[in-house]
Amino acid sequence: MNDMTRSAEPRAARLVAGKPDAGRSLGPHLPPPMASDPLPRRPLRAGPFGVLDVGSTKVTCLIGRVDGDGKLRVLGFGMRQSRGVRAGGITDLDGAEQAVRGAVGDAEIQADHRLRSVIVNLTCGAPESRLFGVQWPVGGRAVTEADVRRVVQEGRARAALEGRENIHALPLGFSVDATLGVADPRGLHCDVLSARLHVVDAAATALRNLETAVLRCELYISELVSAPLAAGLSALVEDERQLGATVIDMGGGTTGIGVFSEGNLLHTAQLAVGGSHVTNDLARVLSTSVADAERLKTVYGNAEGSPDDEREILSVPLVGEEEHHFTKIPRSQLVDVIRPRLEETFELVRERLDQAGLAREAGTRVVLTGGASQLAGAREMAGRVLDRQVRLGRPLALRGLADDVSGPGLATVAGLLNWAGGLGPLADIDTSDEPAGWISRVVIFIRNRL
Repeated sequence: MNDMTRSAEPRAARLVAGKPDAGRSLGPHLPPPMASDPLPRRPLRAGPFGVLDVGSTKVTCLIGRVDGDGKLRVLGFGMRQSRGVRAGGITDLDGAEQAVRGAVGDAEIQADHRLRSVIVNLTCGAPESRLFGVQWPVGGRAVTEADVRRVVQEGRARAALEGRENIHALPLGFSVDATLGVADPRGLHCDVLSARLHVVDAAATALRNLETAVLRCELYISELVSAPLAAGLSALVEDERQLGATVIDMGGGTTGIGVFSEGNLLHTAQLAVGGSHVTNDLARVLSTSVADAERLKTVYGNAEGSPDDEREILSVPLVGEEEHHFTKIPRSQLVDVIRPRLEETFELVRERLDQAGLAREAGTRVVLTGGASQLAGAREMAGRVLDRQVRLGRPLALRGLADDVSGPGLATVAGLLNWAGGLGPLADIDTSDEPAGWISRVVIFIRNRL
């Protein structure tokens, strides 16, 4: 197995300086020089890189690279049943370490590559999403890259809360004086540079527990990426990201929400409810084991009833009874348990979207991803409760990944691979030369000693 090491990429895509002017200014009556290019996409990353989706029901690792034509290729894939993780947070370090080691080890064997760092999804620490408007005095001169960094850095500082760690600072747009909707302000003259920022943060203690679990596997976290952001990168088409769409990432222990518009992630939210709650409801009501409840949900479950449900009889093994001891129930009983839990989930989603006040930006399109979204009837119920057009989102095809393991349940980890390869269209600006967060400091500390 190769023991190649690679320095971790910075947690944020950095702005590059504008190209030099073709000639000197000919006077104050000419229009101000414009930057040659819009804010860049994230730089393509060379060589193999790894991503890790630490979920409540499964831990998934992908190792990939960017081919010469700019397309992603999966080199290794590993998946293990999750242990020691609940609602995205670490509850048992030993169990989490075992699951992560297994998933990463399987991917490393396939890829014939040893990972030293991984990009990990953010679901722990009760992530919160906030928008900030920030102004920075420029004094009539041309805006420089340093000015852009300072205005975003000011937004990060204003967003800082005790006990919370800023994960993303996504610029949604700039303004130069009274001119709105500027994508790249570098080179434009103005008195005041303004920026609208989307900041995502999470509880620092939960992040430390996640970091500890990964470090115990001889890995370090090079970046954390919001799970709804990652799911949107893999499951949304470009028109949906531009015109407005909402991603609902239905995992085992959590449900993530991401609102996209004009190519940007405008809002995220997370609910502490997921597919495992449906399974546990069935286990309690039917007095069966969690494993049998999961099987019944997967094979026979449906969120929408049908006339045949009363006539279809299912055999349910009872917990604690002798082997081959079953009870008989109509399929309609499964529906009666599943329906209220999913209705509650989508009603909570609707409430969060209403609170965000982004109805116009979110458009009328909803894309369901995550393993729990595959439950029969979930799409139809989401359309009825949310009163929007709903489709089931599968991650866009990745070279080297078999079709049978590329369903909606892998949308997040596929999006992480897009982000890791630099294919994501969203810029997350690193605003300082020194790492501000504790995760960045740990990364630098470990890297300097390897």
